[in-house]
Amino acid sequence: MRKPVNVSMDAEESLLGKVGRVTVSIPAHGPGEVLLPIRGASEAFAAWSDEPIPRHTRVAVVESLSARSVFVTPFP
Repeated sequence: MRKPVNVSMDAEESLLGKVGRVTVSIPAHGPGEVLLPIRGASEAFAAWSDEPIPRHTRVAVVESLSARSVFVTPFP
């Protein structure tokens, strides 16, 4: 179960909707890792999801959990 964390509005807005790629498979309700495009480069973030997501899957950020942690969903 996700616990809300206070994240600055600027940080949340800059991550919401970003599309990235899973670099470490995300188990159901467990952390994995995604690379997201940030300021012209790619940065790694811890990633959570309600469903397992395999490595190399494209995902979209739907929530910022902390400064370096996001909640994602598969992106078509």
